Amino acid sequence: MIVRSKGWNAWTGPILSGQARSSRVLLGLALLVSFASALAAEPAGSQADAATQPELRVETLAHGSFDLATRRGHWVLLNFWATWCAPCLNEMPELDAFDKAHDDAEVIGLAWEETTAEELATFLGQRPVSYPVALLDVYAPPKDFPAPRGLPLSVLIAPDGTVHKKFLGPVTRAELEREIRTAEPASPPVPGAGS
Repeated sequence: MIVRSKGWNAWTGPILSGQARSSRVLLGLALLVSFASALAAEPAGSQADAATQPELRVETLAHGSFDLATRRGHWVLLNFWATWCAPCLNEMPELDAFDKAHDDAEVIGLAWEETTAEELATFLGQRPVSYPVALLDVYAPPKDFPAPRGLPLSVLIAPDGTVHKKFLGPVTRAELEREIRTAEPASPPVPGAGS
């Protein structure tokens, strides 16, 4: 038996006034726009909190120390991920293939979750990757990289050490290769050739 009372619709909940309904619609649209913008890739210049040449020094599980500053001259992809994140796990083979295929680029996995190094190493034994992986403290993110708004989050660092682009959501090898190819300047003309 459905009990009906004034101001209540059994199927949709409370009956709202026109003003309250408009407020809900505007709130819904604001949330939708916010969510859609979070899913889009972010150009590097869109966040004031990113350093010009960010610093990152971490200990990896099996590859020793990693210092971003020593990687100048190469593309570096910083991949924030977690073992519980299905899209993160789906992109791992793509990132591994990208890392193996490029001498001028490398990937580092930055595990963003509350776990131990031993548990993470066990997980990576079941889902191995060739690139280094470090476990980050979720309560103390690296100073030049704010806590991710979502996972996976990949930050592409250009050879000059600046943040080139951020990708929120899974990224593929082809997308990374296209981004690097379009960012690199065209070869300078050879003197005396052509004309």
